[in-house]
Amino acid sequence: MTKLLFFFAPLLLACVQRSTDSDAMPTPTAPLANYSFLSLGDSYTIGESVSEADRWSVQLAGMLRKESVDVATPDIIARTGWTTAELQDAIKASGNQKTYSLVSLLIGVNNQYRGQSQDRYRTEFKELLQTAIKFAGGNSNHVFVLSIPDWGASPYATGQNKTKIGQEIDQFNAIAKDECQKANIPFVDITPLTRSAAGDDSQFASDGLHYSGKQMQQWATKALPVAKDLLMK
Repeated sequence: MTKLLFFFAPLLLACVQRSTDSDAMPTPTAPLANYSFLSLGDSYTIGESVSEADRWSVQLAGMLRKESVDVATPDIIARTGWTTAELQDAIKASGNQKTYSLVSLLIGVNNQYRGQSQDRYRTEFKELLQTAIKFAGGNSNHVFVLSIPDWGASPYATGQNKTKIGQEIDQFNAIAKDECQKANIPFVDITPLTRSAAGDDSQFASDGLHYSGKQMQQWATKALPVAKDLLMK
């Protein structure tokens, strides 16, 4: 299957194609694990321009196993360039009716990049939270959200208004955090980590836009205590 690009280059997070189609549908869950894991999102979840092993949710699953939490490699529904609406449409199209022990959500950067309204983001993000809860068997205690990384810190953003980008990312993240608090869902703030990566090429993938496995390892480390606590509930 050929990956689709959504709009014109250089559209943020939709300007680089991957050679696999694993981002279009859930990947198989390893057999016999006590816990299952679904990761929903965009290029930050599918790990654009990095290996499968470097994806933050795959790294998180590995960290959990090292702490004797028997969780499977995550199923992933994510693709480069997706907004909240496109993720929701893709979830519906996937036909995935499974329920999971743990569900993560990371989405919104393309809403910000395309200039979509914050009101629209709030409405669609709330719907995705409910979808994530449904995947968790109706249990919001098994869902967590990661904040939107600040792509303004990347080499790709050179020459652009990084202050404006950062302010808008903060506004979208404030909405996501607010809706998570209302739903009693943990919100893991990784945005400062992405900003601290500025100027360090090792923190970014070869395309200069997306993050490297080294940076995503930090996201997984920050999410680890949250995910472990949710699985133990």
